[in-house]
Amino acid sequence: MKYLVLLCDGCADYPVEELGGKTPLGASYTPNMDRLAKMGTLGLVKTVADDLKPGSDVANLSVLGYDPHKYYSGRSPLEAGSIGIDMKDTDVSFRCNLVTLSDEPVYEDKTILDYCSDDISTEEAAELIKFLAQHFDNDEFRLYSGVSYRHCLIWDHGTLDVGTLTPPHDITGKPIKGHLPEHPNAKKLYDMMVRSYDLLKDHPVNKARIARGLRPANSMWFWGEGVRKPLAAFADKYGLKASMISAVDLLKGIGKFTGMNVVNVPGATGYMDTNFDGKAQAAIKEFENGSDLVYIHLEAPDECGHRHEVENKKRSLEIIDEKVLGPVLEALEKYDDYKVLIMPDHPTPLALRTHTNDPVPFLIYKKSVDKTEYSADEYTEETGKNSGLFINDGYTIMEYFINC
Repeated sequence: MKYLVLLCDGCADYPVEELGGKTPLGASYTPNMDRLAKMGTLGLVKTVADDLKPGSDVANLSVLGYDPHKYYSGRSPLEAGSIGIDMKDTDVSFRCNLVTLSDEPVYEDKTILDYCSDDISTEEAAELIKFLAQHFDNDEFRLYSGVSYRHCLIWDHGTLDVGTLTPPHDITGKPIKGHLPEHPNAKKLYDMMVRSYDLLKDHPVNKARIARGLRPANSMWFWGEGVRKPLAAFADKYGLKASMISAVDLLKGIGKFTGMNVVNVPGATGYMDTNFDGKAQAAIKEFENGSDLVYIHLEAPDECGHRHEVENKKRSLEIIDEKVLGPVLEALEKYDDYKVLIMPDHPTPLALRTHTNDPVPFLIYKKSVDKTEYSADEYTEETGKNSGLFINDGYTIMEYFINC
């Protein structure tokens, strides 16, 4: 038996006026998903409990079968692991976004214009992080570069008691006043953020970006604090050899810490320009090389939700269906039997531009099963709800998928 998990990050949504009152899932042309829906099992699953923040960290741990109440300690330690940081027990890590702020003279009067600085390239960002590290790295703090706008700060002998650190994608287009680190223990973090603006605003990388009509990456923004917490090996939990395919450090970190084979796909960016074909071919190769389960994480729908890109969110699902799901399904046909799980980790509604913890629709298909009582004509939020199948504890969805 082969198992494919197609994780369409943030694809669940609310009805959108521009799409004729449909969600992006409902409005998109996804013949492969809909074909599986006609024979498979649809339902809703609560991936994020009400007492947890609806981040991709919590949600993907849940989808993979790890109870976030037990295993979650913060987003950034998972990302840190993916870029080779061997965190000590005394280390506290923070996600460091390179963001675009407006140009008011006083830092706290600025507005976040873009949480990802127009998807700054990994190469440009690495140059900026290296430059900032020359000013901030010491025995207490150290900066590490990741992918695109996503980076990491390690605080030796740091503390988690830093008050509320707001994810920048939650406040895009809003003034940062009221969302800045205010706890006394976070003063050093705030001071670095303020100073980073002065250092970055006239950096040659940013001057060149402005000249090309792109937004500058003119400030660091810290959030997602955490300490390292061990994760049980996926193979030990389920007896399956598994692979992780993703563009983002968070999922690569989860894959690494759970003993999955983490595949790096050239040209994988996490947005609409990602290498969709490359991800599909990587999944096919992982199956051929002996993996029992392949987890393909696709970030583009989530990014489109954060940016309120209605047509792009719809289009991203159509591309995923055509360029990823289609070829992988065709390749899986040579095996005696296989299963497919399609779902988002959480919703990222276009109207809100951030995550919610609403239940999300899932679709399970098994080659050897012609039809189930929970099948439907298409895969959407509505058909998932109308099936009547509801899984309240999201971290049980993987076990359900494997054993159903």
